[in-house]
Amino acid sequence: MIFGFFRRAESRRRLIAGLHMRIDRAAREPGLFRALSVPDTVEGRFEAVCLHVYLVLRCLRSLPLPAPDVAQDLVNAVFAQFDASLRELGVGDVGVPKRMKKLGAAFYGRANGYDAALDAGNRTDLALALGRNVLGDTDGHRAGPLAEYVIAADSALSKQSLDDILAVGPLFPPADRITTPSGAGA
Repeated sequence: MIFGFFRRAESRRRLIAGLHMRIDRAAREPGLFRALSVPDTVEGRFEAVCLHVYLVLRCLRSLPLPAPDVAQDLVNAVFAQFDASLRELGVGDVGVPKRMKKLGAAFYGRANGYDAALDAGNRTDLALALGRNVLGDTDGHRAGPLAEYVIAADSALSKQSLDDILAVGPLFPPADRITTPSGAGA
């Protein structure tokens, strides 16, 4: 199914646009802001989008071809959205490239930090990174539930195929049902 879709550019754009839309929808779930304390601000929404895009890209890295192409197309679509958003916020043509460079560095810096913590299975480091980047919480104490959400999302995504992700997913856990397990410090 997937290879047929990628033969035509328009089909490919529609698939990526649908995936991007579903990621944006997940990043706007009210539970993220109410239950997991993500700030309902421009910066908080940026962080929520980055986090969800990161989780999907992490999943795509482990999937067979054409997942790398999907990942690259998704990154291109997301950064095109960031560019358009900056322009909507009134950033001029001269300032957009500099801001985009900063956004790219922020995105990949966060991804590297989240990867290191998830790969090591270290909830504390994940909570610290999420607290610092998403919540503005330097000691990570408030980020425990958000870390549990990320761990649950990473686990759920790891069970999805590329066909599933493009057709109906990515499927993220309900943010308002996340609980911090006892003894899981953050």
